[in-house]
Amino acid sequence: MGNRRNKRLQREKIYKKIRNISSWGTVVICLFLFAFFTVLVIFLSGCIAQYIGETKIGESYMDIAHYAGLYEVADDTNGLRDFVDKHVKDYVVTDKDGNVIYTNGTNTCNPKGGIIALENGTQFMTIHQDTENGFLYAGEDKNIKFREQEFIKLIGKDVKDIKFPVWISVDMNGGENHFIGRIEFVFNNKDLILVMELFLGVVIELFIISIILIIFIVRSVINYRRVVRLYYSDVITGGHNWTWFLRYADDRIKSFRFRKNSFALVNISFVNYRNYCLCHSMSEGEELLTKIDKTISRMIRGYELSCHATTAGFALLLFYENDELLTQRLTQLTRTLEAIDNDHAFVFQMGADVISPVTNSAGKVLRRKDFNIEKAFNNACSATDEVSDTDASGIKIFDSKLLEDQRWVDTVQANQKRALANEEFVIYYQPKYNPNSLQLNGGEALIRWNSPEYGFIAPGRFIPIFEKNGFITEIDHYMISHVAADQKMWLDMGLKVVPVSVNVSRAHFAEKDLAVQIRDMVDRTGCPHNLLEIELTESAFFDDKNAMIETIKALKSFGFMVSMDDFGAGYSSLNSLKDMPLDVLKLDADFFRGEKGGDRADIVVSEAIKLAKNLNMMTVAEGVEDQEQVEFLARQGCDMIQGYYFARPMPKNEYAVRIGAAPAPQPPAAPQPPVQPAPPQPPQNA
Repeated sequence: MGNRRNKRLQREKIYKKIRNISSWGTVVICLFLFAFFTVLVIFLSGCIAQYIGETKIGESYMDIAHYAGLYEVADDTNGLRDFVDKHVKDYVVTDKDGNVIYTNGTNTCNPKGGIIALENGTQFMTIHQDTENGFLYAGEDKNIKFREQEFIKLIGKDVKDIKFPVWISVDMNGGENHFIGRIEFVFNNKDLILVMELFLGVVIELFIISIILIIFIVRSVINYRRVVRLYYSDVITGGHNWTWFLRYADDRIKSFRFRKNSFALVNISFVNYRNYCLCHSMSEGEELLTKIDKTISRMIRGYELSCHATTAGFALLLFYENDELLTQRLTQLTRTLEAIDNDHAFVFQMGADVISPVTNSAGKVLRRKDFNIEKAFNNACSATDEVSDTDASGIKIFDSKLLEDQRWVDTVQANQKRALANEEFVIYYQPKYNPNSLQLNGGEALIRWNSPEYGFIAPGRFIPIFEKNGFITEIDHYMISHVAADQKMWLDMGLKVVPVSVNVSRAHFAEKDLAVQIRDMVDRTGCPHNLLEIELTESAFFDDKNAMIETIKALKSFGFMVSMDDFGAGYSSLNSLKDMPLDVLKLDADFFRGEKGGDRADIVVSEAIKLAKNLNMMTVAEGVEDQEQVEFLARQGCDMIQGYYFARPMPKNEYAVRIGAAPAPQPPAAPQPPVQPAPPQPPQNA
């Protein structure tokens, strides 16, 4: 149970990942790259502009430094100060405390300056903002800063050159004085062309990057959709597959929009698909499945879903109103599919599970957040199984009875190992009598489940479950070991021990050493091999024929008798008898149940007994319930009769009394209507 739950959780994780797959991740990544490149280009453009500005200021700084050197050595005799005054229109000289010593021209220098670093990182200068037209100043990061609004005003004017006034300070006399000169950072046409070229290059580069990213995004989306389409496409029909259905049906059922709607999850089984492929070809069969898939798609409504789910099965999600309307729709769909090919009679069996809205204690409709689509589809498949016993089309809606059946299956599977370990399974024995001598000549071991929790459970309620889940092989081992132990115990008690047949499931015959396993189990009890008869159902003969023959031969070589159960229930019995070296033939109980088959039934039974005798086989008739059948079988030479006429299956202590009985029971007198005599019973030992 734990492994099954873990696998279910793993599948749910996978479906969640599939549900979350989209192309948005690629789009987001591309947009991020676009933003990154845009910022990068802008940053590089700023660096270039910064470089141009600092280069121009660096050149101006050299000029100011030159005039500052001349001013430093100027005196009244050399005329250098006049020379400086003539070439530097506006400048001031200050002491180290900022006090103005000398002024030439107009002093619009902001006393507060800032230091900037030139491009090489080793040369520094102090600049002061011009108080009248200043929009160049030194930032705290030692870079030139612009006042953007003033700059935009200048650009908007129809001027040849754009000038940026700034004051540059140069130290004199070892820093005792400062020569602060006003220079104009000229932005002329060449500079403008350079900036425009730079800006145009940036725009072109961004445009190219944008085009590349757009192409990449479009291709990624196209490729994503192509992959998704392939991933969700059925390789046979070209329509939707089961994975697609799981995702979108689950989304639809859990969505807020459809929370008030009821749905029907439908399983469609194309019953005779394999026969069609055998009669034609696989390719023609796949073409037929494609045709069916398209027909179903045309017949469902908007927002309803369908897919090719299994080899010959389809899944549908339909809106549900009530059972009657759902049955009408499915019936119409069945009739349409049955007539899809006029040359063939097709059979479609359908099961549906209804998914109702979920409400809280206050009656408010909620989203179905915890809905399990696989469980619902399993319910639909279980409903389909209810009509699978026939060869005709049919429709079944999953109901409370089927739900209880499923719960019972889960209960059996949850308790089977514990029941085996606690020996809750008990052996019942049904005697076999000779119809002529009325002697007890054999018996059959049958299993019952006496559960402390659920009481006495009939084999029909758990054996089919064990056969499906494989636990039947454990039951076979249990039966053989316990019957052999009982036979040995009765033999030691001195009772009249007769051979007892034990049924072995067809699932066991996949094991090549089955005969050795049986021999070893019996040997551990000390029971003689001739007291056990290994009983095989006729259906087991349709598996690996060669393996079956080898196992039968090995069992006979070990001293076991081998019988075929339910002879006549299938359609290949005669062929099986031809090849299998069997000892006993058990006539199926259906020969002797229900209404009398008349002369035809008598002929079949009579000839089967003759056939067995000619093959040196004993015959046992099962399900015999009245005296007329006993007398008929006695006349035909049937070796043993097993049925309610002589005895029902009984616990082993009662059976021990039977095999310890001395005389055989006498046949009753012929019944005299209207009184029906009770069936005779073999005498009981006290």
